[in-house]
Amino acid sequence: MTSPITLYIDADACPVKDEAYKVAARYGLKTFVVSNSYVRIPVSARIESVVVDAGPDVADDWIAERVQPGDVVVTNDIPLADRTLKAGGAAVAPNGRIFTADSIGSALAGRAIGEHLRSMGEITGGPRAFDAKARSAFLQALDQLIVKAMRGRR
Repeated sequence: MTSPITLYIDADACPVKDEAYKVAARYGLKTFVVSNSYVRIPVSARIESVVVDAGPDVADDWIAERVQPGDVVVTNDIPLADRTLKAGGAAVAPNGRIFTADSIGSALAGRAIGEHLRSMGEITGGPRAFDAKARSAFLQALDQLIVKAMRGRR
């Protein structure tokens, strides 16, 4: 018997938690909502809130230490996405960007360049405004990753 797929949400500043809950409910997935402060979650036996200590990467570490092949992680954090892929899981950003083995290297490099520029005082701008198009792209990408994971577990 194969283990069920688990959905992990890197919940601090995640704008698509409600959408992720709905998709997880449709597929009957156990969902962990991981943050370093209280986050309101729906009342459900399948959704669990995990509040970790404050600090850099504490929530990311909690997720990365538990993710298994076929699990899905919702995160904007590129290093967490990399760790997820290395563990055999799938990762998707709230804007619907699916991280893959082919794309993660350039994503990590872009992140490093941005950090370097900011450390030199450059203003690099922030992420694009989150809109309905991004929300729709996320829903489609999350559904796609879950279906793929379910097929891989047969």
